[in-house]
Amino acid sequence: MTTPQSSSNDQTRFSFEFFPAKTEVGEEKLREVHRQLALLNPDFFSVTYGAGGSTRDGTRSAVEAIHKAGSNVAPHLSFGGSSEAEIIALLNDYKAMGISRLVALRGDIPSGTGATSSYYYANELVEFVRRHTGDHFHIEVACYPEIHPKSDSYESDLHFFKKKVDAGANGAITQYFYNADAYFYYVERCQDLGIAIPIVPGIMPITNYANLARFSSNCGADIPRWVRQRLQGYGDDADSIREFGIEVVSQLCDALLDGGAPGLHFYTMNQSGPVSAIWHNLGLSAR
Repeated sequence: MTTPQSSSNDQTRFSFEFFPAKTEVGEEKLREVHRQLALLNPDFFSVTYGAGGSTRDGTRSAVEAIHKAGSNVAPHLSFGGSSEAEIIALLNDYKAMGISRLVALRGDIPSGTGATSSYYYANELVEFVRRHTGDHFHIEVACYPEIHPKSDSYESDLHFFKKKVDAGANGAITQYFYNADAYFYYVERCQDLGIAIPIVPGIMPITNYANLARFSSNCGADIPRWVRQRLQGYGDDADSIREFGIEVVSQLCDALLDGGAPGLHFYTMNQSGPVSAIWHNLGLSAR
């Protein structure tokens, strides 16, 4: 039986993830989506970081805007092709800005480029951040209840996750999934290894089947057969896909919270509607 997890303050934690906009129209949309979701009073927002730091300036700009708007925000960070000096400068910039939380990831190096740093894995990045900033940052890392697509085995994947924890991670956010049992089994295995940090489920709302199938194929997230069949059956009926997706993901979130998950992290895809609907279904509007 899984032992219920809890965050350090024994409060369930909720967070929303954005990606940096690439156009002025996208930036305006992101500001509005942030405004709407901020009304739900999440604990923090996070902002992704493109392969090899390809969105570094966009990430920093979005982080600064969200921070100035009064929300707690956690920049994603990876080494990719950046040098140590560049990462140190970015960390100092965030410290000066008043940012105290990071999401540290291995990240990807764009094809055709070479890394200018010897650091590559997420545990090495966590160690680097700790070495240069001490305990200033609360560091989140990623984990994979259904196994990272490049891992050799379930056991090796757990081993690499534990290295991130031992390096100084404070919490973890999972890859999205649609099978609550996979999450609870993963938590049990982590507890067997002495991993005690909160492991927060990552939640991906379902709004477009073709996009979801492509994302899931790339990241190794399983879409249960019955969910695939229902989504495929709706064809191009976007309203039915959205309605069914909200129902399925709301039930998943309910099961996770009832089972003791320490919170939820929503991959918003820079949209407020689906997340807000799920939030309402979970009865979280009073937060």
